[in-house]
Amino acid sequence: MRIALSQITTGPDPEQNLALLREQADRAAEAGARLVVFPEAAMACFGTSLAPLAEPLDGPWATGLRQIAKDAGLVVVAGMFTPAPDGRVTNTLLATGPGVEAAYDKIHLYDAFGFAESDTVAPGSRVVTFDLDGVRIGLATCYDVRFPELFRAHADEGAVLSLLPASWGAGPGKREQWELLTRARALDATVWLAAVGQADPAAAGGAPATSAPTGIGHSALIGPDGTVRERLDAGPGLLVGDVDTDEVTAVRRKVSVLANRRLGTRA
Repeated sequence: MRIALSQITTGPDPEQNLALLREQADRAAEAGARLVVFPEAAMACFGTSLAPLAEPLDGPWATGLRQIAKDAGLVVVAGMFTPAPDGRVTNTLLATGPGVEAAYDKIHLYDAFGFAESDTVAPGSRVVTFDLDGVRIGLATCYDVRFPELFRAHADEGAVLSLLPASWGAGPGKREQWELLTRARALDATVWLAAVGQADPAAAGGAPATSAPTGIGHSALIGPDGTVRERLDAGPGLLVGDVDTDEVTAVRRKVSVLANRRLGTRA
């Protein structure tokens, strides 16, 4: 399966961001991708007041995303914000396109490094996968990468590819942590991992990073053996790569970490 990772920098205006996603989806389709993955907060960047922008999954922004997927003839995955019952929002990934409609609410909220996502965002609780061309794909978001049990849950559900849209926070050692964690999650769940971050705003010609997690770039496609197959730098870019699902079977025969587990296995 050919997939595209779109490393962009979004701003506070959802409509302008939607236009950017359309341009990138068209490029991905021209490159032969069946799936294009956008970062977390594709609807509006962190540092924006999210509650006034949040929309339900049948609202205008999500409807616009569905139209982009339909027009491009591929599946689109992008981060948006939906209203939560308690007045906060949920940090939601919408996967939509021909034969696909799924939504994942971020389970692990970024209450770390001086940022408190849970002040404005309500956590999800459900593991979500979807099928595309006979390939099962799991959904995760940013800070979820620090919790290997979610990616193993994807594997337990039959996934061979996990998608990780993110808007990673900048700071000392953060790039190294991103690179280590993404490779580790691919390896300890023996899945392909598509880690798609917001581009570094400074590298994209915007304002320098603030305390909000607005992205550092360095998106990557990582194989089930933990090796990086393709990677972007800090600035905007479109990475197109091929996922060989047979490789997952081969790696799991050699390194049977899922079958050999003694803790945290499904009943």
